[in-house]
Formats: sequence, C-alpha cells, structure tokens
Amino acid sequence: MGKAQSSPVIAPEISNNNSTESNLSQQGAALLTSSVSDERLGKESINRLLLEFAIPSIVAMTATSIYNVVDRIFIGNAVGPMAIAGLALVMPVMNLLSAFGSMVGAGASSMVSIRLGQQRREEATSILGNTLILNFLIGGLLTILGLIFLDDLLILFGASPKTLPYARDFMQIILIANVLNHNFLGLNSIMRASGYPKKAMWSSLLTVGVNVALAPLFIFGFKWGIRGAALATAFAQLSGFIWVTAHFANKKHSLHFKRGYFKLRLKVIGDILSIGLSPFFMHLSASLVVVVINKSLAAYGGEQGDLAIGAYGIVNSVVMLILMLVLGLNMGMQPVVGYNFGARKNDRMLQAYHNTILIASLVTTSGFFMALLFPRTIVSVFTNDPGMIDLSVTCLKTVVLSFPVVGFQMVTTTFFQAIGKAAWSIFLSLSRQLIFLIPGIIIMPRLLGLKGVWVAMPLGDFLASLLTLIVIITQIRKYRSKPVPAA
Repeated sequence: MGKAQSSPVIAPEISNNNSTESNLSQQGAALLTSSVSDERLGKESINRLLLEFAIPSIVAMTATSIYNVVDRIFIGNAVGPMAIAGLALVMPVMNLLSAFGSMVGAGASSMVSIRLGQQRREEATSILGNTLILNFLIGGLLTILGLIFLDDLLILFGASPKTLPYARDFMQIILIANVLNHNFLGLNSIMRASGYPKKAMWSSLLTVGVNVALAPLFIFGFKWGIRGAALATAFAQLSGFIWVTAHFANKKHSLHFKRGYFKLRLKVIGDILSIGLSPFFMHLSASLVVVVINKSLAAYGGEQGDLAIGAYGIVNSVVMLILMLVLGLNMGMQPVVGYNFGARKNDRMLQAYHNTILIASLVTTSGFFMALLFPRTIVSVFTNDPGMIDLSVTCLKTVVLSFPVVGFQMVTTTFFQAIGKAAWSIFLSLSRQLIFLIPGIIIMPRLLGLKGVWVAMPLGDFLASLLTLIVIITQIRKYRSKPVPAA
C-alpha cells in the first residue's frame, strides 16, 4: 500500500525579497528538464506543453495508486473480507503519516525549485540536506509513537475486534518502514523539482514493480497473509529510497549531497514547514473524513458494519485510480499556468486552465459511465464475498454520481495553487471535506441509514463544485479584464 493520496500542492507564497509572480515564473522554469527552456512555456503550443508535463506525472500518480489496488486484490482473494476491512481502517493512519511526509516533501521541493530558478544553488543544496535529516527525525518519531499507541489509534479510527488484528499486523510493518517512505517521497519530489520529472516517474514505477512482484510471492507463496502485503510494500519503499539516494549521491548531478550541508538550519526548516502546511492540513482533514466515514459505517451498518468499511475501502481504491489521472493532469498544468501567470500572458494561462478542465472532465465522466455500467465486474476483482460485493456495488454507483463535475473542481483548486492564490485553494479543498462532507455524513445517515453515508459523498462534491464555480467566476474576470502584453 502506498501513501494516501491527496491533491499535490505547490504553495508559492513565500516570504522572501521577490514577488509572488516572480517566484512562480522561476518555479515553472526550474521544473523543466534540461532540454526545456523558459521560452517554451511562454510560446509553445499549450496542448503540447500540457501533454509533455502531464504524462510523466500521470504515470507516476497512477502507479502510486496501484499500490492500494494490488494490495486489496491480493488480500481480498487470499485472506478474506475482514482483511480488506482492516486495510480500509489503516487508510486514515496512512493519511496521518502522509500529512507529515507531504509537509516536508512539498515544502522542500517548492523551495528547491525556486532557489534553483534564482541561481542560488548552495541554498538548494542546504534544503536537500535538511530534508533528509528532517524526514529521518520526523519519520522516526512517528514510528515510535505509532508503535506504542497503535491499537488505541486503530480503535479510535473504527477498528472492531474482527478487524483490529489485520489492521495491526499491516501497520506494524508499515510504521517500521515509515522513515524510508518519508525520505523516498521527499527526495523524489525534489528530484522532480530539480529537473528530473521522468526519473521521478521511474522512481514510482520501480516501487510499484517491486510491490507487484513481491506481494503475490509473500502472500500466496510464503502464506504470510496481510503481513506479506505489508512486507512487499516495505521492500518497495526501500527500493525507492535507494534509487533516490543514489541519484543525489551522484556528484555528476548539479544538485547532490555535500558534506557540511546536513546541519539543520532553523531558517530552512521554517521555510519548508511554512510552505508544507497547506498539504499537511489537507491530508489531516482527509484523515478526519475517513475516520468519520468509518465510524458512521460501523454505526449504521449494524452487523454489516465491518463489511461496509471494507466495501468503502474497495470503492476508494477504484475511485482514486481514476482521480490519479486528474491529479497527474493538474501537476502538468501547474508549471504552464504558473509561468504564463508570472509572464502576464493571461490568454495562455486561461487556455491551459480551460483545456485541462476539458480533459479532466472527459476522464471523470468516462469513469462515471464505467462504474454505472460494470460495477459488479469491477468490485468482484477484489473479493468473492457476496455481502461485500453487494455493498461495494451500491457504494460505487452512488459515489460516482458527482464524477462529471469532480474534474472541474479539482482542476480549479490546483489552478489557484499555480497562480499563488493559496488561500483560495486551501479554502476550496477544505470546504468539500469540512464544510460539506462531514456534516453530510453526520446528517444523511439519520435520514437514509447506511445509504446516507454513501449519498453524503457525491452530495459534498456537488456542493463543493457549486462553490468552486461561484469563486472562479468572480476571480477569473480579473484576469480576463487585464490587458495582455505583446510578445
């Protein structure tokens, strides 16, 4: 199982001597490969740029989400429905761990890309060294605390006597490997930001390949069950850590480890954490949402509570596999939008935004039709338990009702990130979870029972999308009214 997913965040509003627009321009430039110049972002075809930047990100994001799918398929068929429910229960714990990992990774990668754009390479090297040490310290502390309070945490997050043993067996191993995963994610983000997007993509593919190869061997061959799935994930994280560490240990790369740059500096740590607070709170709220959902499923599912939690875990894997495509598109859009915003080429900025919405909406709408036409076929891949299949089908068909508008909401949130409107981005992201979804999960089951939990999810998406539409209409007029300077 890979890290829990959330929309990637670039927060360019940094306290330094340069303007936000300048930072965005430099960040967009620094995200390029060595064969891509600044001028291309401002002149080349928008569609070509979107494809060039999005495809590696889509591959990487989709590969990461395959972790969850592979684990659930193997565990569901080898161990049983309660094991799937146990895996679903660890998701908020994984989100919690990812919140800290994303805080360091997103903050460090943004800082590195900007410092490289400013030609301040020594400072970028210092950020790299501080990221490694910071991830070891935070990851190690979380491992110790997690192992001590694991049972209490899992029970708090909805574990029952039937599902607790499976969740515990999985998380014990994941927590031990947590330091490796934190460093892999952080260094891989810096690798992408320092001009190696394709190599960062191959990092993700490597971890998926190791996981897919080892999971069936450990689960079926050695009969290690859910611990086998966790061990396969741990070895995958180890391979990823070795890969990115080897990259930055190579002195041939312009940004690499250097002696004397591993000493923690309060200014660097402060910059990293201040930028990383945005994804931290998003992961934290995502964890809270899953806890509320699991609690509601256990309360309103009755004797089927554990099966309902497992069904939600299956559906979440399917949904995230589709949404990873949109997240990849968003990552490809960010440097294109950011650069042209900084260059005040509003027509190109808006074209990139509109085209990304169109592609994202096609992706999510296709997922909507597939889920409605073939729900039983999709969920049956994960389990052969009739009760869990029936619950999963109902959940899947309900959750995807909002998919035709979800693409628009996700792209718009990322658009605000890319142009430096971090406050709007955070507000729109959290509004879906905290303002609409959690109240819906509390209210709707009182009216509809278990089905109310499923209904609350697309309802939250529809309301969040409506709010997003209102915000973007009011904001986008500002950019359409500004004159575009001649090239």
